[in-house]
Amino acid sequence: MKIRQLKSHLGFDRSQRVGILLLLTLLTGLLYISLFVSFTEEKSFDTSSAKMIELLRKVDSLRFAEIELRKPKLYPFNPNFITDFKAYTLGMTPAGFDRLKEFREKDQWINSIADFKRVTQVPDSVLEKMSPFFKFPEWVTNPRPKKERYNRFTSKLSFSEKKDINIATPEDLQEVSGIGEILSKRIVERREKLGGFSHDLQLYDIWGLKPDVVQRTLLRFTVKTPQPIEKMNINTSSASDLATIPGVSFDMGKKIWEFVRLREGVEYLSELLKIEGITPRKLELIALYLSADQI
Repeated sequence: MKIRQLKSHLGFDRSQRVGILLLLTLLTGLLYISLFVSFTEEKSFDTSSAKMIELLRKVDSLRFAEIELRKPKLYPFNPNFITDFKAYTLGMTPAGFDRLKEFREKDQWINSIADFKRVTQVPDSVLEKMSPFFKFPEWVTNPRPKKERYNRFTSKLSFSEKKDINIATPEDLQEVSGIGEILSKRIVERREKLGGFSHDLQLYDIWGLKPDVVQRTLLRFTVKTPQPIEKMNINTSSASDLATIPGVSFDMGKKIWEFVRLREGVEYLSELLKIEGITPRKLELIALYLSADQI
């Protein structure tokens, strides 16, 4: 009975035998693959190759270029008007900036790198970083050579020897080389409009009268009977008031007024040099009509 049952369990039909054969074949194949085929993943590229090193170098170069682009840009600036924040970012100590501020408050000017070092006492390492960006006015960095031109007046007269320009006739003025009939008439017309000149500097504001001609004129003429000027306080004047100053347009008066309002007043008139369009010569002229009294 038991032998008959065992035979029944071990007996397979045709389809079963085929299945067993396929299973054995599959197992044999898997065993062969596991023994002879390596599944270790090989590197797809060699990072030490010359091409890869060159590629990595280019990537690093682009990354550094992007970092440089994101850094704050430093543009040329006049060291006379440096702010405390810019001084800090450039490496100046608070003491150095205070020395510069005290120097400027005395209406003194820094016109060279040597001046800046003398006043601020900054270390050479900081100066080397800052000085390439210093931008001084044109008249400091590139002064025009003085040309000797013909002038019948060979020497400068003393004050007592000079003639009062407030009573000079057009014919008197035409004796100066460079002043003809038109310019002499223009000088007299400006004098009459002002009610008389108050200062020699007002000659520089006459249209067409070149600075070298003004200088020759002042060798023989000067203001001996100045017209009194009632100065206006820049800290309380309106834009319209400022526009009444000879040589100041309404737009310029508005710029000055806005500048003063933003700073809640100015202490020194030299601060107006920060305004675009106001040169040192222009400031000298309008300063004749202004004061900076505190409110």
